[in-house]
Amino acid sequence: MMKSYILSALALGSALLSFFYEVPASQATTYSEEAFMVTPGEQLQEWALAHNSFNGSEPAATELKAEKSLTFKDSLFYNYYSQSFGLKLEFNEDKELLETIADWIGTPYRSGGNSQRGTDCSGFVTRVYKEVYGISLSRSSRSMFHDVNRVSKTAIETGDLVFFRRGPGQPIYHVGIYLKNGKFIHSASNGGVMINSLNSPYYKRNFYAAGRVI
Repeated sequence: MMKSYILSALALGSALLSFFYEVPASQATTYSEEAFMVTPGEQLQEWALAHNSFNGSEPAATELKAEKSLTFKDSLFYNYYSQSFGLKLEFNEDKELLETIADWIGTPYRSGGNSQRGTDCSGFVTRVYKEVYGISLSRSSRSMFHDVNRVSKTAIETGDLVFFRRGPGQPIYHVGIYLKNGKFIHSASNGGVMINSLNSPYYKRNFYAAGRVI
């Protein structure tokens, strides 16, 4: 009988403890699948943030917006060429142009040449325009100048041509294709196909005009 009373008392005490220490369901922390779901756009943004942080720079809001509107594959494509060429791309550039010029970089200079075994400046430009745009340009830089509409230096766009001469009254002697951020690609006699800046002393001094193919 005494044993029965003891067991009853213990049971009552346990029930009272449960009542006072029970956490209400409304206060309990709950987790659902939605709490762990990340949209593709958020994944891309996180990747872009991590990618840029790794490179020690903060991504611009416009860059993130552009990346989120593209597929992940497209984003990787533009980031790859942005780093390879040292350009700040807007993620809407002609992919074929980027891929084509990448194939030509490092091609040695050869006067009169227009192949990846060796090419001069106009040979390089005519081949790129034919391969990318299906447009046939004149073979020399001087005659090529007549294939374009002049544009101001501040209005140059990717794919426009840039022309050079050695001084007032001198003939045009060199041509290249404008890329971005003041940089252009061309076949230089002292290094072959490469990317240079229009703001470097030599090219800034000899820059003559920019033109857009008609």
